[in-house]
Amino acid sequence: MRTDLAAHRVALAVIEEAPVFEVSVACEVFGIDRPDLADPWYEMRICAARPDTALAHGLALREAHPLDALVEADTVLVPNCTEVDRAPRELVEAVRAAYDAGARIASICTGAFVLAAAGLLDGRTATTHWMHAAELAAAHPKVRVDPAVLYVEDGGVYTSAGTAAGIDLCLELVRADHGTAVANALARRLVTPPHREGGQAQYVEAPALARDDTRLAPLLEWARSRIAEPLTLDDLARRANLSRRTLARRFEDALGMPPLRWLLRERVRHAQLLLETTGLPVEQVAEASGLGSAANLRRHFTRHVGVAPLAYRRAFLASRERRAGGAVAPLTPPAASRASRATPYAAQS
Repeated sequence: MRTDLAAHRVALAVIEEAPVFEVSVACEVFGIDRPDLADPWYEMRICAARPDTALAHGLALREAHPLDALVEADTVLVPNCTEVDRAPRELVEAVRAAYDAGARIASICTGAFVLAAAGLLDGRTATTHWMHAAELAAAHPKVRVDPAVLYVEDGGVYTSAGTAAGIDLCLELVRADHGTAVANALARRLVTPPHREGGQAQYVEAPALARDDTRLAPLLEWARSRIAEPLTLDDLARRANLSRRTLARRFEDALGMPPLRWLLRERVRHAQLLLETTGLPVEQVAEASGLGSAANLRRHFTRHVGVAPLAYRRAFLASRERRAGGAVAPLTPPAASRASRATPYAAQS
């Protein structure tokens, strides 16, 4: 049954010749009602300078809301800017007005140039497609451009890398709004990983950076399936049949981080999922996530996620209650969590 809770309003700002893929990703994630995942889901609007704006490849909108409607949105999503050196002034002003009104702002690929032109990235870390990262940095020196990541959030402003990274970004927005379990369920429907490993380095056209991280996939899954165990760097190296130095180099090339940092991130992610979806005490969450003690869980969780474990659980429990229109049934540990063998993906920390 639908509650009286208002749906989160997402506005997609479309310009002439906007790439179809980026537009369709946003429509797929936010424009299709999914009451079995969260009710209400999202209310999505497409906004453009003209109601019949033409997209790339001869496609066209039949009807669109005006750009000044962005100011009414809770989240504004800006896909590619076709001319990065000349962001449409009307769009720039509309995005700035939406931000000033309190909207969360996100961009896909070169949409970051619109955000930068609006002054929203000054003093913030941002990313864009690796082919345009240097251009963004040169044109907007106040922006800290990180060309290595798939997406990044800084002060409530989100930017993402090229094309397919738009999926990663949209899932991250769903995760922020509805939690890890809902984002994971949506990812399964889209037949995409809830969180992709690595960053843009694996796609850059340079031999030293274009390593294929599929060689690590079996090791990553092996480690996730033993997330509760006290794994060491030697354990990982032995499983991969590599020296510690070679394993560390491969992790840096493919994932941009050392093996033990990746393992800690996975432990925190697993703890997030358990806090959202089970009633396990914090001590058991710590044990099931391989973090050992409640104190250790609190220290790492707060550092990576920004809030303490119990505060995180209360926030998502309150969200479940609001979506259900009242009290909800107590959370019970699923079998996989009780066995500490589940291998879920969860929120990026």
